[in-house]
Amino acid sequence: MFNNFYQGKRVFLTGHTGFKGSWLAEWLLLLGAEVHGYALDPQEHERLFDQLNLSERLASDTRADLADKDALMKAIEQAQPDVVLHLAAQPLVQLSYDIPLETFATNVMGTANLLDAVRLAKLSCAVVCVTTDKCYENKEWLHGYRESDPMGGHDPYSASKGAAELIISSYRNSFFSATGSQNDPAVHVASARAGNVIGGGDWALDRIVPDCIRALREGKAIPVRNKIATRPWQHVLEPLSGYLWLGASLLQQEDRAQGSALGLESGFNFGPSLTSNRTVAELVQELLKHAKGDWVDASDPDANHEATKLNLAIDKAFHLLAWQPVWDFEKTVEATASWYSSEASAVDLQQVTAAQIRSYHSDAAEKDILWAR
Repeated sequence: MFNNFYQGKRVFLTGHTGFKGSWLAEWLLLLGAEVHGYALDPQEHERLFDQLNLSERLASDTRADLADKDALMKAIEQAQPDVVLHLAAQPLVQLSYDIPLETFATNVMGTANLLDAVRLAKLSCAVVCVTTDKCYENKEWLHGYRESDPMGGHDPYSASKGAAELIISSYRNSFFSATGSQNDPAVHVASARAGNVIGGGDWALDRIVPDCIRALREGKAIPVRNKIATRPWQHVLEPLSGYLWLGASLLQQEDRAQGSALGLESGFNFGPSLTSNRTVAELVQELLKHAKGDWVDASDPDANHEATKLNLAIDKAFHLLAWQPVWDFEKTVEATASWYSSEASAVDLQQVTAAQIRSYHSDAAEKDILWAR
């Protein structure tokens, strides 16, 4: 898996206490990586990190803010990472309307602080900064957004991620060289943009799947506030496989191109197949095939703006990384529902999560996807 690249590698993972970060930490540990985490404490509703008992299994677990430049610098210097995976963020659109300045501080300046710490530490490494599909200027197109499309963002969250992409590009062009020199080590910097990620262990507020699970467990109808909005739904393991393969490929690209670098230091979309671009109502209806319940239209004409149409073009990842989605829409929802069902049954969630990772890898290998060989 991933050319066995991560075995014994030192990985600095920001945001490791969050939903995606916890899944990624678990996968890295299964791959034999030495994982150094940097994040704030999990919020009250974020239980996955503790459910996976990750704090006992990481090489280091630093709890600090990205704004704390001294703590960040110390953590990176101590870790001496081969790969930096930057997931820490304020990740919610609706919350960004309530705390816009904090959202910009975390997502924009936090990214700048991380990249500056890498610069000052004089590390030779790969850096994958995760942004979002919402970083693009949304024109309500039917076709997917390509990596060359303009950055934008109507709401503070989307704008902060578009701005983060500009920060990443600036640092890459100004300070980091993929070839290195006598005084400056080689640093390979890329960004990754995923779709709307779902999966077991997500308890965030104002996200549709956690809203569904909470309502179903309370015996209430699921409130759906934007039923006609189309999103590129994908299981959390889909973009994580892209991040891991991109990180490995950045440091292996000379070998893969027989001495000629592929130039992977750029932005990549890791979205689902077109058939997974479904409305919120369709997602809820698919989830209800695995649980008894009902839903109610909770649309509010005075609600904060959210994009109606959104999907990603993944041609670049396919052609340069031979990456492609593994699970279709139905399998994505089934795996998500299965995880929450296991949690309700008090099953060992570390084993459940690891089993889903192995199942995903097995399905990718069956499709002969390059990273899974």
